Amino acid sequence: MDGPRIGVSLPHFGPHVGPDAVVTVAQAAERFGFHAVSVSERLLMPVRPDWSNDAGLPESHVWEPLEMLTWAAAHTRRIRMSTGIVNAIFQPPIVLARRLATLDQLSRGRLDVGLGQGGGGTAQTSYLIPEEFTAAGVPIERRGAGFVEHVAAMRACWGPDPVEFHGHHYDIPRSSVGPKPYAGTIPVFFAALVRSTIERAAQQADGVVLVSLDWDETRTKIGWYREAGGTGTVVVNTIPTYPDGKVTAAAFTDAVLADLDRAAAVGADEMYISLNLAIPVPPVQQRELLGTLAAKLGLDQT
Repeated sequence: MDGPRIGVSLPHFGPHVGPDAVVTVAQAAERFGFHAVSVSERLLMPVRPDWSNDAGLPESHVWEPLEMLTWAAAHTRRIRMSTGIVNAIFQPPIVLARRLATLDQLSRGRLDVGLGQGGGGTAQTSYLIPEEFTAAGVPIERRGAGFVEHVAAMRACWGPDPVEFHGHHYDIPRSSVGPKPYAGTIPVFFAALVRSTIERAAQQADGVVLVSLDWDETRTKIGWYREAGGTGTVVVNTIPTYPDGKVTAAAFTDAVLADLDRAAAVGADEMYISLNLAIPVPPVQQRELLGTLAAKLGLDQT
């Protein structure tokens, strides 16, 4: 198939979340020839009078991403596992580095890591949830330079022993740290919203993760990434829309094909689709929709 590689978001929140749902969708995505499955992170949703969920975050509890991907990896053999995204600074770097390397080993090198620093959204609607930082025991000010240092400390943990790292926020005494990644390292993509974080991704990561609700805006952001010297993978997350509000095989296929054309036109390398946001779709129906889409795209189904 020409054009961007296609990934599928697993049911890790909403009314259909659960172990059987994850297996159903992950195995279907692999069998039908899709590139990867992904999950994202949300620690909590605030309960306060002034909270407004303008960014359309999941209203339900979001299950832990690394455990979800470990379960998916155990029931598949080839399809890649993607965190899109995990908020890195909510965990100490040595802890997250070891958890990611363990998942990479268990999946035999199938892990792509999308990292964020809390917050997100679009240019029109952004969000930052102070309660998440309070619950994680991390100051909001840790974002930015603290995030950069966190990633550097994780990469040090993935490097040869002995590991040693000394920064402003994090210290790792001279130690033996493991496990190491399956192939020596793990691809790291940065989630980015504004130009400064997109340029940071270009300079310090293996790719960038964007959310596309406005394709002209996405084109501009990819331009910023390339102008800043970014040569890595551009990942675009999308949510299929249905004109009449009904999720049918034809409507789903048309929506994804239209987004795929747009993703190709703006220069995306990978496009992830979600069947859990907006209109949650039961896992068995997701399997059927993915099969119809794969046949239309001519993917290599096994």
